[in-house]
Amino acid sequence: KELSYIHAEGYAAGELKHGPIALIDRDVPVIVVAPHDALFDKTISNMHEVMARHGQILLLSDEQGIAEGSEGTRATLKMPSGGGAFRPILYTVPIQYLAYHTAVAKGTDVDQPRNLAKSVTVE
Repeated sequence: KELSYIHAEGYAAGELKHGPIALIDRDVPVIVVAPHDALFDKTISNMHEVMARHGQILLLSDEQGIAEGSEGTRATLKMPSGGGAFRPILYTVPIQYLAYHTAVAKGTDVDQPRNLAKSVTVE
């Protein structure tokens, strides 16, 4: 949000039906983070709910997840399999790059976002 000046929020897939789904239409890109794990099927089910409302899906998953769940998505990004406890960090990196490159493409100053103060200040 603060780099590209595009409103964006992260939600757990299970929270989709508690409000965010009301915002979905063909102009709304949705990044779905779905490693092939115990919650994969539920996450893909929620992704299909977004697709039924014409949301544009970028699916981040491993090879097995893309093979099973990518039909109808706008784009996919294949992530490494495994990762264990480091998987959330691995999946965050491409999302951060997307935010950065979106901001650069829009011409915003990624080093000095407007109206933000440093988290540590000297008084």
